[in-house]
Amino acid sequence: MHNTALHDALEAFTADAAGRLQAETANGAEIPFEVVESESRSGRAALYCYRPLTGAFIRDRLGLLCALPTYAPAARALAALEGIGGYLSERGEPRIPGDPRERADAALRSFLANVFAERSEFGFDLARFETAFADLERALYDGQCVSTVLAPLLGVSLDPDTRELPLGDGLSLVRGETLTEAPAEAVWGMANSDGQAGEEPNVLAVLTTTQERSVRPPVAIARRRFRRILTALRLFERGGYALGPVAWTRSDAGAWRPVAFGSSGRPRFITLIPAAQEDELRAFCNLIVRRTPTGGELAWALARFEMGCERVAPFEALTDYLLALRALLEPEGPASGRLAQRLAVLCAQPEDRTALAERTAHAISLERAVIAGLAPAEHGADGLVDELADHLRALLRDVLCGHLDADLRAVADELLAEAAAATASHVALG
Repeated sequence: MHNTALHDALEAFTADAAGRLQAETANGAEIPFEVVESESRSGRAALYCYRPLTGAFIRDRLGLLCALPTYAPAARALAALEGIGGYLSERGEPRIPGDPRERADAALRSFLANVFAERSEFGFDLARFETAFADLERALYDGQCVSTVLAPLLGVSLDPDTRELPLGDGLSLVRGETLTEAPAEAVWGMANSDGQAGEEPNVLAVLTTTQERSVRPPVAIARRRFRRILTALRLFERGGYALGPVAWTRSDAGAWRPVAFGSSGRPRFITLIPAAQEDELRAFCNLIVRRTPTGGELAWALARFEMGCERVAPFEALTDYLLALRALLEPEGPASGRLAQRLAVLCAQPEDRTALAERTAHAISLERAVIAGLAPAEHGADGLVDELADHLRALLRDVLCGHLDADLRAVADELLAEAAAATASHVALG
């Protein structure tokens, strides 16, 4: 078996589809038949038999099957694979859809027709399923293999009812305990800041690709794409997200091999991604992948923001966040003293701007202690740093999503000028 994840998704869907189709026939739906003339010996009358047209029966009930909860995961698993067109051609499909999701829909229909071919009952038969799946894999992976790279994504948990959160192009987040073939070290390894193994299983970032057998597993590609997930999560919602220091890779169903991945910090707490936010997170991840800059002030500020996210203690991240904010809002340099006002006019309501400017100025005054390696003596310093991080996160997110112009300094100065003009007008009228 090349692709166990695809196997499991299709098996779950086929079992559900069998139950739904069997319920249809039990309620009186009839399977159409065709009359087929069988070969006869010379001189004898021709023999005829009735062959059930299960493929037509299934095609007429695609709307019912699409509503099954296991349909979407199976369709996504197929849509991410190359070679679906070849499978449909082998199955005699007259038209191969150009859209990946439409090809996946057609492949699921054809796959079910193969499993239940010439049957008048729809009970799930594991042997017939395995035969049909072997046909599918032969068409998909002839001369190729499935390479999988996975790594623990710490500091995040998925909804209890979510087994997998697909992010597109073979990339997904998976609840570790549901991936039965995953290495135990990946699922139950270090998951908290005190170095103790976590009581809860890790969420795994998983990349699955199809490639030639002679090509090495795409570890470098996985590292880059996993880092993009990390960036998106850090911009999506406050959290202590990090990648584990070790990843694992394998080809087909072979043995797992550990590879050094590079630690990305340790989580201070776990953030739950509820089911209601999964579609939003998926769309946000795809947007960040497309819009993350590779150079310039925004890219530099984003990198400094991520450095701050990877600090063990919040107070140690203060300088990272201030440097990022200066790159975005204070190109004249810290001597100008404009950062606090510009941040306040962008991130606070008019009545709250003075208070935010004062808190920002206070955070700037604490920077010397960080540089000197001194722990803050006052209470609430970590909260002040977290607040600064939240404002920086909001600015980066809004620029990357297109809600704010990338020239934040110009936007802030325009708002400050408008506020000053409004104040002057009010005084004149008074």
